[in-house]
This record gives sequence, structure tokens and C-alpha cells, in this order.
Amino acid sequence: MSTVPTWPETLPRPERSSWQSKLQDARRKRQNDAGPPAYARKFSSVARLVSLSVMLDRNQRAVFDQFYEDTCKYGSTLFYMPDPTTEGWPLLTSDGVPILAGDGVPLLMSGRWLCLWGDDVPVETLSGIEFRKSFSVVVMP
Repeated sequence: MSTVPTWPETLPRPERSSWQSKLQDARRKRQNDAGPPAYARKFSSVARLVSLSVMLDRNQRAVFDQFYEDTCKYGSTLFYMPDPTTEGWPLLTSDGVPILAGDGVPLLMSGRWLCLWGDDVPVETLSGIEFRKSFSVVVMP
């Protein structure tokens, strides 16, 4: 029995500017002779499709490549990834004020995704001396 690999902790959070998320379309369109379209459920479990990118220095680029190529067998295996919309963000009151522990340190949220790599392999571009890796993941329901 093999364990599911985990996204390397040394890699940075995804960039906000490239973030895009949508639900998998779970509908089946029914053809009508006239009038508006009608839909029915195609399947019950719906994945989330997320496109994102990370800016990496040379060392982080090597970590990313090793994770994708070796650990995840060129994107063919499942892996756990911290949920960038939850992991490490402070818990807030309804007024937007961070909730603090007894010692005054903000309480942080935690979350992780079980992912598959998306349809396209990661794309690398240069930005100055850094590398931008753009890729997509399928977040399992």
C-alpha cells in the first residue's frame, strides 16, 4: 500500500492574479423541441477545477520539478495540497477582527485538498530571475 504524497512545504502560496476556480459541470442538457433548455444531474460527486501559478526561485523550481516528475510520476498520481483559500489564514470575527489565542497569537485556519493534476502539464515561464509554474489541479470531492 502506498501513501498519498503531500505538496512540499517549501513551495510558496499560489499567486492571487492567476487564481481561477470553477466547479465541474455535473449537468446533462436535455434537448427540447422548443423553449429554454432543461438540465438533469449527470453525476452526484462534483470536483473543483482550479488553475493557479507559483513564483519560484531556482531551489523551489527543483523541488517543484522533483515533486511533479518523480513523486507524482509526471502528474499521474493523487496528492494532498494545502487549500490556498484556507490554510494559514487567520480566523476572523464577524467584524473581520482576528480571533486570538490566550497568548495573543491569531488562530489560523487549516485545510487541505486531495488533488489530481489537471489535463495540461505545468507550463514554465521566466519573470526576471524567477520561474513561474502555471498548472491546474482537480480537487476531488
